[in-house]
Amino acid sequence: MEARTILVVEDEVDILNLIAYNLEKEGYSVLKATTGEDGFKLARDRKPDLVLLDLMLPGVDGLDICKRLKAEGTTSGIPIIMVSARGEESDVVVGLELGADDYVSKPFSPRILLARVRSVLRRAASGKQDLEERIIQSGSIRIDRARHEVRCDDEVVDLSATEFGILEYLAANPGWVFSRNQIIRAVKGEDYPVTERAVDVQILALRKKLGSAGDMIETVRGIGYRFKEPA
Repeated sequence: MEARTILVVEDEVDILNLIAYNLEKEGYSVLKATTGEDGFKLARDRKPDLVLLDLMLPGVDGLDICKRLKAEGTTSGIPIIMVSARGEESDVVVGLELGADDYVSKPFSPRILLARVRSVLRRAASGKQDLEERIIQSGSIRIDRARHEVRCDDEVVDLSATEFGILEYLAANPGWVFSRNQIIRAVKGEDYPVTERAVDVQILALRKKLGSAGDMIETVRGIGYRFKEPA
C-alpha cells in the first residue's frame, strides 16, 4: 500500500523537522513548507492526504490558508489539522468553522499528534467510502443517489422518478443484462401493473435526455437492456 502523504506547514524549522521525523518514522511521506503561500501551492500541486497547518505563519496566516484550501475545488476535500501555540477557544472555533478537521495546541506530545493524524485519516477514508457508495460515476454520467440527481457533462439532467430508478439500477450493475420484467420489479416492485413496452418507452426517453451518453444504455436483442461497462 502506498504511503499516505502529509503536508506540514510550519515556520519554526526545528518543530517542522520534529514533526516530519515522527511522521516518517510511522511510515508517512512528508512534504514541508515554511510559509502559507508555499503550503497552499504544494497542497494544490501535490494533493496530500492531510495537511498539518500552523496558525502563526509569516505573511498569510494559517486561518487564511485553511479558508483558501477549503474554497479551492481541487483541495477542498483534503483534511486539515490546525497546529498552534494559540490555544484560545476563539481560535479553535474559527479554525473548525473554516473547515479544519481537528486542532492541536503546542506544546504537544508526538504520540498525541500521531493519534490525531490517524484518527482524521480514518474519518476521511470513511467519508470517501460513503461518497463512493452514494455516487455512481461512469464516463460523463454522474448519479447522486442521496440527492436523487443525475448530471451529464456536469449539466443536471431532468429525469422522472421512474427514469432515475431505471438509470440507477442499470448503472449500479454495469455489464449485467436485465430483462424488462426484472427492471420493472427492481424499480416499481412486484406485481406493478406496467407493460414491458412501457420500459422501452422509458429507455427511449432516458437515452434522449442523456444525449451522446445515451449509448451507455445498450439493447440486448431478445433479452432486455444493460449499462455499458467502463472502458
